[in-house]
Order: sequence, then structure tokens, then C-alpha cells
Amino acid sequence: MNERLKIELDRSFRLTHDLVVHLDEESLNLDLPNLPSNRISGQLWCIVGARESYIRAIEAGGWNGFSCSLAEPHVKRSVLAALESTHQQLVEIDFVDLTDAQVDLAFALLEHEVQHHGQLIRYVFGNGLTFPDSWNKRYTV
Repeated sequence: MNERLKIELDRSFRLTHDLVVHLDEESLNLDLPNLPSNRISGQLWCIVGARESYIRAIEAGGWNGFSCSLAEPHVKRSVLAALESTHQQLVEIDFVDLTDAQVDLAFALLEHEVQHHGQLIRYVFGNGLTFPDSWNKRYTV
């Protein structure tokens, strides 16, 4: 089961990457018009921070708090670099011998990433943007 969890995390991470590649940099500054919301870049900042924080926690075997190194969430190349770096960190984790606590943290990371996918779907629709093919196949958007 642990390997299946890693596969699902990998798929979720790839979907996030695909969306950022698909969006133009100006789109990262969009919010939900006429609604209280942060920007797409704020969503991405939270995704990167959660990845960094949960990966640290999985490696340590327990939660060590949230932090995010992404200083420029409105700059597409910075976001992509952070997404790629955290994806590589995930790939390097051996899921075979994770403890129950580490598995719980990995599930929480997956849940967090997927929740942001739902939020990002609203941002894309709310701003009249389009989705990459991978999102159309996964979420039928």
C-alpha cells in the first residue's frame, strides 16, 4: 500500500506541475473576481510550503511545523523550480518501511495537494482560463 500512496502523490505532484506550466505568468497574480480570496500564486505558495513541511516531517517521523522557501510565488520559473525540487525530494523517499505516523503524514500531504487542486479549479474557471490535458483527463474539467 505504501508504494500505491507514493504513486498517487507522484500523480498529484505532476498534475500541479502541469497546471503551472500551462498557465502564463500573469495568471499567477489572478484572484477570484468579486470574492474574498488570495491569488493563484498564494495557492501555489501554500502547496510548496506544505510539500516542504510534510516531506521534512515524513523524513523526521513527526511534524516540525510549516514553512515555505518560495520567495517569489508570482514568478513562474521560481514556482516551477520549487515544484520540481519538492517532487524530487518525494521521489527519493523510500516508502517501503514507513511507520504508521509517516504514512499518516504522507496521506495528509496528498489530501492537502488534492484540496488545492479543487481550489485551483475554481480559480481557473472563475478567471476564464483553460486547463492542461492532464487535468481534463483526471478531473473532467
